[in-house]
Amino acid sequence: MQLPVHAALILVIAGAWSLVVWPQFLRRVMKDPRARDSAGAATRFLTVHVVLVGVSMVLGAATAVIGVMAMLG
Repeated sequence: MQLPVHAALILVIAGAWSLVVWPQFLRRVMKDPRARDSAGAATRFLTVHVVLVGVSMVLGAATAVIGVMAMLG
């Protein structure tokens, strides 16, 4: 089954959106005082958000690649 071009384009846009938005979010999390304890070590707050951003970036990249592959046929 071939994906319509407009549906493939939506996948590319959604993937690109994730790749643009999540790094900005991570920058804000890194500056948050809850990200580090008094000794400067990473807190669970930071760890959870780094994992969240990492997974979201991988899924965003995969979504974009699937969209491009669908557009190319």
